[in-house]
Amino acid sequence: MIENPSREEMGKMLKKSKRIAVVGLSDNPERTSYMVSKAMQDSGYEIIPVNPSVSEVLGVKAVKALKDIEGHVDIVNVFRRSEFLPEIAKDFAEIDADIFWAQLGVENEEAYNFLKEKGHTVIMNRCIKVEHALTK
Repeated sequence: MIENPSREEMGKMLKKSKRIAVVGLSDNPERTSYMVSKAMQDSGYEIIPVNPSVSEVLGVKAVKALKDIEGHVDIVNVFRRSEFLPEIAKDFAEIDADIFWAQLGVENEEAYNFLKEKGHTVIMNRCIKVEHALTK
């Protein structure tokens, strides 16, 4: 069963975090991933687009994969379909980021269990923008 941290705990994590790698970030301003990431960028977070099919989003050069990011990542925010989460979870485990965050409507028990067994903080089926707004 997937259990998220409390809203209060998520608020503390968001206050502590600065760099968010966004897996599946679209360069289309109409897409949810773009709107949410822009809002987080406007709130002062550094956004790193992770998408092999775009070169740049929100004025930031995109990387093809999580392992291509230089430096530490606080949150990996995932905008991909639930069935892709196990593969993304494996990539996440290799880069030593702090928090694996799957957006609203995205969850996968296999990925959740894999990451929890390794001691990672995992949030699924929650919108980072909504949690940020509610815990400011």
